[in-house]
Amino acid sequence: MTSYQLSGRKALVTGGARGLGAGMAEALCKAGAAVLIGDVLEDEGKQTAQALRDSGATAEFVPLDVTDDASWASAVNTAVDAIGGLDILVNNAGIEITSLITELETADIRKMLDVNVLGTALGMKHGLRTMRPGGAAGNGGSIISVASVAATIAFPGISVYSATKSAIDRLTRVAAAESGKLGYGVRVNCIYPGLTPTAMGNQLAVDCAELGLFPSPEAAAGAVVELTPLGRLGQVDDMADAVVFLASDASKFITGAGLPVDGGMGM
Repeated sequence: MTSYQLSGRKALVTGGARGLGAGMAEALCKAGAAVLIGDVLEDEGKQTAQALRDSGATAEFVPLDVTDDASWASAVNTAVDAIGGLDILVNNAGIEITSLITELETADIRKMLDVNVLGTALGMKHGLRTMRPGGAAGNGGSIISVASVAATIAFPGISVYSATKSAIDRLTRVAAAESGKLGYGVRVNCIYPGLTPTAMGNQLAVDCAELGLFPSPEAAAGAVVELTPLGRLGQVDDMADAVVFLASDASKFITGAGLPVDGGMGM
């Protein structure tokens, strides 16, 4: 049976300071990978990396603004220098700003487009350049981007967020096609997480209630559970396990795919 073991692999996780990203970094470390956490939250990122090192893992932190091309170039170079290479990239960094369509603010739209779409596209750019033959790492690998169940359903209050996560799905498939066609040896996939009670997920429930879409944050979360055949919200380890699978040789013939990790909500 093919192993989920990642010993010897080198991973960069964006938005890895907290929430889903921190859980993904921890899961990759437990599977044996060395992990570089990239985030704009320097203090939290350094603390997360230190906690992983305290548990016996190989983990470092690099400041990374995913919307900045030069910051990406520096981060992938740091990966090669600090953890010895790069063959797993997790494009996890993202933001969600809840709004009714009638109340959308231009600045909020641009911020979500910049972080969620531009940030992921730049990650694919630099990940592929680094992992492909002749790149600074040059041994192929796996790129996993975090879309959302919001890309597959119509849930009120998150129109632009949903659009950006749909864009990640399309970016994933085109990048996978190009990587295969050009012989890069890099598989490119994404996951669609369901609602998870991280800081972002909890804030969404609060925001939806404040907009009058639901009578309370608890009712908003309950509506998600009602739409989910497995009858619960997602957990960080649900998403992290999917990332480990897509990073490992257990998924060696999977590319250009979007993996729902949503308890059936988006089917």
